[in-house]
Order: sequence, then C-alpha cells, then structure tokens
Amino acid sequence: MPRILFAGLFHETHCFVDDTTGLDAFVRRDAAAIMARRGDLSQTDGFLGVAERQGWTVVPTIEWGAVPAGTVEHAVFEAFWQELEPLARAALDGGLDGIYLALHGAMVTTECDDAEGELLGRIRALPGAAALPLFGVHDPHAHLTPAMCRLANGLVSYRNTPHTDAFEAAERAASLLARALATGRVPNMVWRGTPIVIPPTGTGTDDSPMRDLRDMARLIEADDPEILVVSTIGGYNFGDSQHAGIAFSAITEGDAARAEAALAKLADLAWELRHKGIPPQFDAVTILAGLPNRPNAEKTGPVILVEPGDNIGGGAPGDCTDILRAMLAADVQGGGVILNDPAAVEALTTVPNGTRITLPLGGRGSRLDLGPVTLEVEKLSHSDGRFTLEDPHSHMAGSQGIHIAMGPTAVVRHRGITIMLTTKKTAPFDLGQWRSQGINPEELRVIGVKAAVAHRQAYDKIMSETHTVTTRGPCSSDSRIFPYTKLRRPVFPLDLD
Repeated sequence: MPRILFAGLFHETHCFVDDTTGLDAFVRRDAAAIMARRGDLSQTDGFLGVAERQGWTVVPTIEWGAVPAGTVEHAVFEAFWQELEPLARAALDGGLDGIYLALHGAMVTTECDDAEGELLGRIRALPGAAALPLFGVHDPHAHLTPAMCRLANGLVSYRNTPHTDAFEAAERAASLLARALATGRVPNMVWRGTPIVIPPTGTGTDDSPMRDLRDMARLIEADDPEILVVSTIGGYNFGDSQHAGIAFSAITEGDAARAEAALAKLADLAWELRHKGIPPQFDAVTILAGLPNRPNAEKTGPVILVEPGDNIGGGAPGDCTDILRAMLAADVQGGGVILNDPAAVEALTTVPNGTRITLPLGGRGSRLDLGPVTLEVEKLSHSDGRFTLEDPHSHMAGSQGIHIAMGPTAVVRHRGITIMLTTKKTAPFDLGQWRSQGINPEELRVIGVKAAVAHRQAYDKIMSETHTVTTRGPCSSDSRIFPYTKLRRPVFPLDLD
C-alpha cells in the first residue's frame, strides 16, 4: 500500500501594502485536522479523495494557510519548516512512495520571493526525498518559477478563474501521481515565462487572453499524448517576485524539447494578446448618476460595481470607502456594501437591534483611502458571521472549504444603503454571505463588490449589469504604479509595448 506524504502551504502575498503577515494570521492544521477536511470540497479534499480510492496510506504532516495580505514575515516560513522537517524526516525513515503538496504558489516573505521553490528545494534535500515522485496543485495566480518546475514532477494549476475547479485540479494532480506509481514512468516539468504582467481583472478565463491560452493548452494536450497537463498561469501582479506574470508549464513523459516548443507557441500568443489583459475601468459616480435615466433592461437584478482597488482576494483591507461615498453622493436607494470593520462591529455589540447610532465606518486599512465615513445608522442585526457556501464550486472553496467564518458580523442601514460589517476579511465570492445575514442580494438595486474577477461565479447569476470601477486602494489594476525591486525587467506594460 503506497505511503504518500501530504503537506500544504497557502498564501497569496501583496508586497505593496503597508502590513506584513505574521504567524497569527495563519490557520495551522495538524495531521488530524488535515484528515478531517475530507468532504469540505477544498483542494486538500480533492487529494484525499483520490488517496482513498487508490488505497494509499496518507502521511499527513501540516497545512498552513492565510488570506491574501502583506509580505509574510520570513520567521513564519522558518517556523513552518521547523515543524514540517522532523515530520517529513520521520516519514522518510518509515518509507515513502511519493510526496503531494497543496500550494497557492504566490508566497513572498521578507527574505525570499520564491517561498514555494525554497520549500521544494528543502524537501528534495532531505535524505531519501531526492528521487521520490513529487506532485501537487497550485493556484493560477501563482508566481510559477523555474525552480518549482525543476524540483517537482507534476504541479497542476487550476484551469479556471474564478477558481471553480480547485477540487478537480487537485484530483488531477493526485491522479498523475497514481499514474506514475502504477506505470513507473515519472514525468518531468517544463517551464516557460513571458515578459507580461497583467492585473487580476485581466486573468478571467471567460475572457481573452486567458480564455485563448487555456483553449490552446487543451489542444496541446490533445495533440501530444506524452504531454499530460499544460497549465496556463495568469500570475499575480501585486507580488514583487522575479517571475511574477503570465507563465506556462507542461508535465511530460516525453521529449522535453517538444514540450518547450509547445509552450513557446503559448508565449507567442500571450504576447499577441497582451493588451487584452488590461481591461478598461470606469468611474463609479458617473455610473450611478446615469442609473435613474437608464431604460428598463430585459434582465432584472442589481447593478454590480466591481472594485478591484480594494480587492479582498488580492490582499486589500476590504474597508475602503469610495463605493460607499459614491452611493451616498447619489442617494442610492437599495444599495448594499460590505466593509471589514472590526472596530465598528465591536461598538455595535451591545447596541439593541433597531437602535440608531452614529459611528465611523471603514477607511482604516489603507493610507490610500480618504478615511472613515461617519454616519448615523440603524442597527439591523448581529451574528457570529458563520455561513456555508451556497456554491460548492465557489472561488474560495479551494482553499477554505465550504464553511466560512467572517467573525462577529453586524448589519446596519443608512437611508437606502445596507452595510454589512465583518470582523475578518471575507472575499465576496458567494451569495450565501448576504443571505446568512437575512439579506436577499437579488432585491438590492446596487451592490459594491470588493473583488476583481473571482466574484463572477456568484454575482453574474443575479446582476442586470456590471461595471468595473476605479477607486482608491492598494490593488490598482495599473501595475506601473508599484515600486518593483525584484521583478525581471523589461516587462509589459511597465517597459515594453
């Protein structure tokens, strides 16, 4: 019965926000907690399901993960390794047949811009690990590096953004490990980077360029049976890493030169379509001003104002106030916004429902924002902030599973605007977030969404129209404003056209 070591490390690091990410930000799972994830539809669960069907003995070690935020303190990475290393050594002493890693792929620490590559290198250096089949899964917003591809036999990216297929991608990676164990043919990886860095708004796989690149990847797999998987990586422009940006990998049992030639075609297509990776954005005030005069559309539902500048899934604080200010200026009736504001929630804890209170809201998490908005509000409700995803394929299921905790949560109303206040940053990727607080999002007229692309799986189903708007915040779609120091140069759009 094959023995497979499992470990997980998950963080998407925004290098240009003021905060750093410390140990207290990470959810740390031990062996028992890892095995308890069976059935939560995460990428970890995807691996565990294959392991169960294959009859493997899983050797779980540790799994650490945190929501996107500032640069990770390097001491966190070292603490992770100090805990993992003795567990891995003991597992190797007992005999292992393979290694499987659940990763994000975009962790940057205060001392290392390729944390995943460093982790793989340390694992391979352990006695008995150098030649073991090593497979894993990662996010397409990773910084895919040559080191990651040199040290692994098969890292598989999700194919979709929004990430509706994280579970399936993990199954695919684990199935490749099963294939290698059954056949004795252990594949290798080929890497190809590009001089292209695009914002999250350009990485949606329903749109060009990522749709076209994904389609070409499937054709490459169909044309060459020895190329098992081709991954198309949109990258993450908020990470100051040498290899940030669009990249590709191939897992092949055949000639590396053939795989390299195939990836070169993908790189050429990416360059041809590079401008489509920077979609337009609009002014929220202008959009709201035009709503009263807009003719009735055939499709009913809320107007969605997408705010990538305060994209929670990209590491922003989730409390910037530009959308709220625009709704106030337009006196929107039926508006809805969500702010991460622990201080406001705490101030409302002992306030009875139905009470009116004046308090500052939002505006504390980014120096780019104008600051808190002080409003008289009516408290509508208070809860523990827990909910279960309505959609098991939600973008957040891959990392967090289907059970979500926003922390203590309060809902207030100012004139026609309903404001949800959370204690923990919670990306707006599932409509269950609203319904858990007794709010039907379909009945709202305008909803502000602090996201870039991952919200689409939920909100595209109910919206009448959607507009990506420019606001203050640390997740600007203009990569040219960020002070990169490690990113390879020249790249588009910073230097090249």
